[in-house]
Amino acid sequence: MSTLPVAVASDHAGFELKELLKSHLQELGHEVLDLGTNSTASVDYPDFGFAMGEALDSGLAERGVIICGTGIGISIAANRNGAVRAALCYNTTAARLARQHNNANVLALGARLVGTEVAKDCLEVFLATAYEGGRHDRRVAKLS
Repeated sequence: MSTLPVAVASDHAGFELKELLKSHLQELGHEVLDLGTNSTASVDYPDFGFAMGEALDSGLAERGVIICGTGIGISIAANRNGAVRAALCYNTTAARLARQHNNANVLALGARLVGTEVAKDCLEVFLATAYEGGRHDRRVAKLS
């Protein structure tokens, strides 16, 4: 397991879920790097997707969680940075396969589309699952 913190970022729609997952990460023994936002006041999701990309690209974190209303916009923004492989997941199977087959390093969630227990389960599976490598390496290399 990495000693680097898990980075978390959200827009206003994802703020409450980010705070819940931040606490859950700490309960699981992870250090957390909070990239914002810090309230439910309206903000622009691309700013926080870009912040996640910068945190991973600079080596401040190796894994992250990003959240907006649907998870779509913030994942698009984060994936603009070549250091990010953000996967939008709505269940644990997607979270597991995102790690195993795609070596995803950022879990994207939609706060308006997944419940808190599903989000916690996705996060736990995402962090616990290793990348399989092998036959997937060629494809993952094309993503960066």
